[in-house]
Amino acid sequence: MNFNNTFQLSIYFASILSFLITFLGCFIIIKTNNKFEYQNSNQKRLSNLNIVPLGGIAMATSFFISVRFLGEADSNIQYIALFALGVSILGIIDDFKNLNWKLKIIFQLLLVLIPISQLNLFINIENLIGVNLNNILNLFFSIFWVLLLMNSINFIDNMDGFASTNSSFICLAITILAFIYNQNYLADISFILLFCLLAFSLFNFPPAKIYMGDSGSLFIGYILGFISILFDWNPGGESYIYSSIAPVFLFFTIPLLDFSTVFFHRIKNNISPATGGTDHISHRMLNQGHSVKKVLAIFSLVNIFIFILLALSITFKSYSILIFLVYIFFIIFLFLKFQRMEPLN
Repeated sequence: MNFNNTFQLSIYFASILSFLITFLGCFIIIKTNNKFEYQNSNQKRLSNLNIVPLGGIAMATSFFISVRFLGEADSNIQYIALFALGVSILGIIDDFKNLNWKLKIIFQLLLVLIPISQLNLFINIENLIGVNLNNILNLFFSIFWVLLLMNSINFIDNMDGFASTNSSFICLAITILAFIYNQNYLADISFILLFCLLAFSLFNFPPAKIYMGDSGSLFIGYILGFISILFDWNPGGESYIYSSIAPVFLFFTIPLLDFSTVFFHRIKNNISPATGGTDHISHRMLNQGHSVKKVLAIFSLVNIFIFILLALSITFKSYSILIFLVYIFFIIFLFLKFQRMEPLN
């Protein structure tokens, strides 16, 4: 018997439920791990390694339960939520056992491949570049896209509140866009994820009492990746340029800035890009004398500016290329500015 047919919640009650479960989960984890000591301290990081990194499992469990109760969530979302819980469990294992990166990628690949192939979900990249390969390229690109988002969110989880704040802005933007374009079930899912993040942020806001860990960053990236595939970025069919760049606006600005800044610095200094360090953009701003809270406020403004550009590209579709150029120049400006900042020692 389908449990959803016997007991369902509205989006408002499902969101409140997600908030409460995440809040209680984080509270219990903190209280039961108040003497937590992190054993894997072989990498240089800003974070206090004695703070428990299990906030992600509270969010993933809450999301899975809340989606099951959400009446308007279709079976595809429930299926994806189940595998997202598996991704979170993988993250826990990695946090405590420090899995080999090749093994971690293999498990991530399987957890992404199965729902994409079983649900026949893909980004139509073949249509974008004008080729027909019977969805083979679409499949590979879709898998790559979700993996990239997962590890991009993981990459910006480097300071108290940083990943959760940026992810919250993404969820809020998707909720508004999905509501505008009558894709209500995706608006509901994004709203539930937002409430999970808000509850977690109460404990992760500096000074953090709990970290999301890989169990949280990989989970968030996983859900956002599948939402971006399910979302119809061009429902009216008028602006193909907009449909191509909208995901970049939403998902990749902060992760792209962080990744490119760190990658360029480490390659130049013969440091492995896979090594943890304090050379991320958030750390560079801290080294400039900004407080953690001020850094979060600055990047919140960056997110708001990005959302304004996105809104303008929707409202003024004929100017989408010009708006995209403004976006590119903005990214280049920030990249050059961050490159001039020294990493935190």
